[in-house]
Amino acid sequence: MRSFKLDTPKSLSQKVMLRLREAIIEGELKLGAIIAEEMLAQSFGVSRTPIREAMSLLQSQGLVVVRPQVGSFVFTPSADDIAELCAFRVIIEPKAAELAYHHDHNGALSAMRLAIAAMEQAVTEKDNVAYGRADTAMHDALFAHCGNHYLIESYQLVAGRVAALRTNLSAPIDVQTPASFHEHGTLLRLFEGGDFAAFAALMTTHITNSGRTYAQALAIA
Repeated sequence: MRSFKLDTPKSLSQKVMLRLREAIIEGELKLGAIIAEEMLAQSFGVSRTPIREAMSLLQSQGLVVVRPQVGSFVFTPSADDIAELCAFRVIIEPKAAELAYHHDHNGALSAMRLAIAAMEQAVTEKDNVAYGRADTAMHDALFAHCGNHYLIESYQLVAGRVAALRTNLSAPIDVQTPASFHEHGTLLRLFEGGDFAAFAALMTTHITNSGRTYAQALAIA
């Protein structure tokens, strides 16, 4: 018998949340920027209720900070936050890669190749936002094909913040000086060959360097 399961329609608050999430990740709303609920309600053409619900969802993702009696702001991590975030990624991303290799090698490899191709085009076109999207897609592919929903859920706790930091802080540098792009190419080759000791070592260096870039960019912002 065919399934009668229906796709759950997105609520208005979810639609608002997804659009604001995109705006934060792609730099339309800058890190630390105030988010005026009344202006958003007017811009979206909705009441303040779905705006508040969307803000609550974004707060749970770590993308928004709500300060009672003060206002809502796009997140801005401290140096300690960045260090802890990178330490978390160093643990989780190499493991996701190893699991993806064994669970869905071809699917993961295909997604990573597409991301690398998009990164190369973004470097050529000097498109920071497109580079950030493709960079995120490269890392997301490891989790999308790892076959472990607990690992996926753990990654989703930080995925939005990582994507926002990447696009806002490191992508402009990576587009101008494509050392990071070449590292991604090496990661792809190591994944393809199943050399996970070397993959983990390079991923650690890659994430550590990204964290250093985030901290330096925020310090001079």
